[in-house]
Amino acid sequence: MEALQRGLTVECVQQRFSGEATRLGARFAHELLIGNTQVRVWGGESTVSLPALPGRGGRNQHVALAAARFLPGYPQLLLLAAGTDGTDGPTDAAGGLVDSETCARMACAGLDPDDCLSRADSATALAAADALVRTGPTGTNVADLVIGLKLPPLRT
Repeated sequence: MEALQRGLTVECVQQRFSGEATRLGARFAHELLIGNTQVRVWGGESTVSLPALPGRGGRNQHVALAAARFLPGYPQLLLLAAGTDGTDGPTDAAGGLVDSETCARMACAGLDPDDCLSRADSATALAAADALVRTGPTGTNVADLVIGLKLPPLRT
């Protein structure tokens, strides 16, 4: 509602998403980039296949980290992936908010996003980039929520 009041175009994707979080993160970033709306909202639940010794994180943090890999060079794009209950996996974060600089901030901290994804260590990567979203418990659990924002181009 707030986006509409601000004059932004909004699309709520009717079909719930499901599937592997890494692929979904790439898909969401791509749809946001090529789409015509400024705000795009998806709801559903992803999955993450855990390695033998997983790191820290949850499926929403995994989606956000996967999307972040496709955002460098697109400063007009931001993507939030979060659990409506305020938690994601065994962490105190609800998810992550990523932009075109997220992966650069990880690199400055000595982290590789692809390596963190393969180790299911998205919380460590997003924390290093100051991209974790912490809401605290919300008292509700509707679904996981992904919101993409496509800002208008900057005028110089």
